[in-house]
Amino acid sequence: MIELNGLRDAFAELTDRAPRFFRAPGRVNLIGEHVDYSEGFVLPLAIDRATVAAAAPRGDRRVRVRSLDENATAEFDLDDPDPQPAGAWSDYARGVALALARRVPLSGADVALRTTVPIGAGLSSSAAFELAVGLALLTVSGAALSPHELAHAAQEAENGFVGLRSGIMDQLASALGVRDHALLIDCRTEEVSTVPLPAGAAILIADSGVKHELAGSAYNDRRAQSEEAARRFGVRTLRDVSVADFARRSAMLPEPLRRRARHVVGENARVLATVVALREGDLATAGAHMYASHDSLRDDYEVSAPELDLLVDTARHVGGVYGARMTGGGFGGSVVALVRRDAAGALSAALESAYAARYARKPLITEVRASDGAAPIG
Repeated sequence: MIELNGLRDAFAELTDRAPRFFRAPGRVNLIGEHVDYSEGFVLPLAIDRATVAAAAPRGDRRVRVRSLDENATAEFDLDDPDPQPAGAWSDYARGVALALARRVPLSGADVALRTTVPIGAGLSSSAAFELAVGLALLTVSGAALSPHELAHAAQEAENGFVGLRSGIMDQLASALGVRDHALLIDCRTEEVSTVPLPAGAAILIADSGVKHELAGSAYNDRRAQSEEAARRFGVRTLRDVSVADFARRSAMLPEPLRRRARHVVGENARVLATVVALREGDLATAGAHMYASHDSLRDDYEVSAPELDLLVDTARHVGGVYGARMTGGGFGGSVVALVRRDAAGALSAALESAYAARYARKPLITEVRASDGAAPIG
């Protein structure tokens, strides 16, 4: 947990007004990657790494945001008639403010933020930042939105202002997390149901240290390819194509659309099968689906990276590991592993050793627990 006194001291550099504090967690996705924007099924959990915001209202219409992690401050006017992205971290804050202002009256505010979510590691540091800013701006303005509405405003900021065509999963997971549970999210209906996580299993995240810049990467290309594959199938999204449908009709798709669609169709089926396995306590089957997900992301969707493949391949040969896969948008970032709790140390050691031998550095390995969603502190 972020030490609040340090954040309070940084906030005092902005204003002498007493702040309120807000927390929004990052997330890790157990399975269901690159299917949220096809209205598919995902299984994330909010994690005990979060962005915390300190905020207080101003007497004008300006928003001043300080990031302790960036060691930078940005300021903008809520009444700017032609707001434009700056291509910087502050776009996430400004995009959220613009999205919220289309829904509720906002007042100016001073906001300071610090995070324990690794940036660029595939753990939704951007969603945590967006939700923390959004909750802070709403509260100091005397306004409120439901968690779903706040998540949509944050997604709108990322899609429309930042320029990353992400789905709704990250924001919903940060907004709606439940301690000790994963969330099965139907990204079409946005129905959310909780899935208890087995007490005897640990969730480890290995950050490869390879940073991705998704807005400028092939992420948007993959979404466009999924949409084109759905158009050729004559359906709204690939969510509407079953495994049997794909097997029967996939020959009509050219490459690489066929492989992109095969991943999305198969991944939706794997998510639902993983939920059944977890609810039955069958961790071996759940883990097998995680490995299959990684293979599909590597070969069919082509969003993995050699560093991630090494980490997953190493995990396959460690006793007590149920499954592992890349998590997040890909092209770098992190691997998530489901492991027997008493084998977590052995897995960490194996990952560090193999990674150091290949890349002369160690991955950052962290055990995370499922956390509650975004909320005021105190």
